[in-house]
Amino acid sequence: MLYRENGQFKTSYAADLALFPIAQDRWAMGALVALAFVAVPWLASDYTFRAVLIPFLILSLAAIGLNVLVGYCGQISLGTGAFMAVGAYAAFNLQVRFEGMPLILSLIGGGLAATVCGVLFGLPSLRIRGLYLAVATLAAQFFIDWFTNRVKWVTNDSPSGSVSVGPLRVFGFDVSSPVQKYLLCLTLAAVLALAAKNLVRGAIGREWMAMRDMDVAAAVIGIRPVYAKLSAFAVSSFIVGVAGALWAFVHLGAWEPAAFGIDKSFQLLFMIIIGGLGSIAGSFLGAAFIVLLPLLLNHLPHWLGLPISTGTASQLEHMIFGALIVFFLIVEPHGLAKLWSTGRQKLRLWPFPH
Repeated sequence: MLYRENGQFKTSYAADLALFPIAQDRWAMGALVALAFVAVPWLASDYTFRAVLIPFLILSLAAIGLNVLVGYCGQISLGTGAFMAVGAYAAFNLQVRFEGMPLILSLIGGGLAATVCGVLFGLPSLRIRGLYLAVATLAAQFFIDWFTNRVKWVTNDSPSGSVSVGPLRVFGFDVSSPVQKYLLCLTLAAVLALAAKNLVRGAIGREWMAMRDMDVAAAVIGIRPVYAKLSAFAVSSFIVGVAGALWAFVHLGAWEPAAFGIDKSFQLLFMIIIGGLGSIAGSFLGAAFIVLLPLLLNHLPHWLGLPISTGTASQLEHMIFGALIVFFLIVEPHGLAKLWSTGRQKLRLWPFPH
């Protein structure tokens, strides 16, 4: 009864095409934004910010970027970790080589560097597809790993290969406490998620989805594959590059090339598969699943008072985690976003059966 659309009449195309056409959705989203920006900074602990909320927001942002490419445009990518590394190291070099470079401009510069790299490695998508494209993007991962390990200029001639960032400042304000870092990540995640949502709802998003569904038919009706595919690589790489810079600057503080290895690429791919391909909300749900579930499985034996050693608990965590991933893929192959969409649809029709 609380999710009915009775009496909600739309009198213009703008109202019909609104981001949240149902009033209850607008209220729920407003409450969620107020909770995230106002309530959480007052209620959460420093550990929650560092171990849960900040990684969740940054990985959600990276998952949105990957979902633009894989979920909406249908171009398989296994080099997301490499594009995160490009964003991180480009932002780092902007900071160390230009005195007084603002943090926001460094993050944007990291995203732009990742965009150039993503477009270059996206050129093979004009000729190949499927698993062959996945191998081509995997080559980006190996090349960037080699480049960041061997070219000392990237790490500012660091003998150990690891780099670190100094104090963070945004518009003259220090960003040092966990709350301040959380608000920075939340703001950027909200802005880029809204931008991505509007892109996929517009003409360019329809071109991406046409290429995903059947690229030959899309070319026949006038969609240019060069523009559609490379624009998807550009937008995806920019968002992923900003996420990589945030991961390095805000979450890690100091890192080495192994921080953006191939395991990061697979982790992000699992996020969008579990959360839901072709869904911005699915990116957040998949990131929450990947970030929160290991923490829950790690602490559950201690909460229940079970005498389990650390090694056994670690192996049990991986086993349960893998089993739950397989379970979700069998029960709902379209991801957690589809479960959420089905629940909303049933609420709209309740108490009627169909």
